[in-house]
Amino acid sequence: MDILDAKGQDSLLLTTHTALAWYLDGSRVHISLAGDPIAALLVDRDGDHLVTFNNEAGRIAAEELPAGVALHTVPWYGNLHEGAAAVGRSSGGGAGTPLAEASVATELRAARQQLLPGESTRYAHLSAELARIMTDVLSTARPDTTEFELASALAARVVGAGAEPLVLLCNGSSRSDFRHPLATHAPLGRRAMAVVCARRDGLVANITRWVRFDAGTPEELDAESRIAAVEADIFDATVPGARLDHVFSEIKAAYVRHGFGAEQWEQHHQGGPAGYAGRDPRVTTAATDTVVLNQPFTWNPSGPGVKIEDTVQLTESGMQVLTMDDRWPATTVNGLKRPVTLQL
Repeated sequence: MDILDAKGQDSLLLTTHTALAWYLDGSRVHISLAGDPIAALLVDRDGDHLVTFNNEAGRIAAEELPAGVALHTVPWYGNLHEGAAAVGRSSGGGAGTPLAEASVATELRAARQQLLPGESTRYAHLSAELARIMTDVLSTARPDTTEFELASALAARVVGAGAEPLVLLCNGSSRSDFRHPLATHAPLGRRAMAVVCARRDGLVANITRWVRFDAGTPEELDAESRIAAVEADIFDATVPGARLDHVFSEIKAAYVRHGFGAEQWEQHHQGGPAGYAGRDPRVTTAATDTVVLNQPFTWNPSGPGVKIEDTVQLTESGMQVLTMDDRWPATTVNGLKRPVTLQL
């Protein structure tokens, strides 16, 4: 209600996957991962009203609807937003047009950035399970394994864990120049990267891991060490009260400091706060959100042929790595265990 009071409005309409999953405590409001939500939520002074299509209502009522949320339907060919507005008028919670989610995006992001204890527990479980999946699957890889074979094995394990694979990337040694490598039929060759972003209970965990089938070149080993140093500098800058645009400035400086060049930050996005979106938001010079305790992050600095990425949470005792499996080889960087390439 604080947002409604600040805006002088009586109701707010939530329409995105990120906002709906957060407000509904992880409820699944999708059918197609590529499609729009199959529900909209009207938050007004009378209470919470979830509007969905008539053919979705049974499952949502039985499996997804939190206590205290009223369920309403529109025909499968109807309009969710119009249906929600009609519910608002009939409920007495405000005769005017509901406040659009986009108009309070910054306020909503601030409201969800600090995870509650229950959210933190669910996130930690997902992240640890995702890290174990990476270890299990990548440990079986061979030079002649194809990128599609590796990605499909990861997808099967993620789905088997009750999660949704939102992003699956893989590149073998012939495609290591690509920062967002969708899988192909190419064999892994002498080294490979795998990336998974998986969602469960509305929360999205992100992880990148590397394997190789030789000792690695001196140039590769040096670049891997330097990209971990860039990440360590980013972690050092991610402290309570820091503004994201200031952290972004530190990211740019870290690339130069560790020998990657001033232009490297332009070659790929650098990550940012995580949680109910893959990045919430991606950090840029325009991101002025303030870092808070118990906020999750996924930073992903990268350079030519190297990248490092884990889901972490800023706690009172410091940065905690959530996507951690003790079976994966690691080194200590600035007091924190960080993954190295798995040599098979």
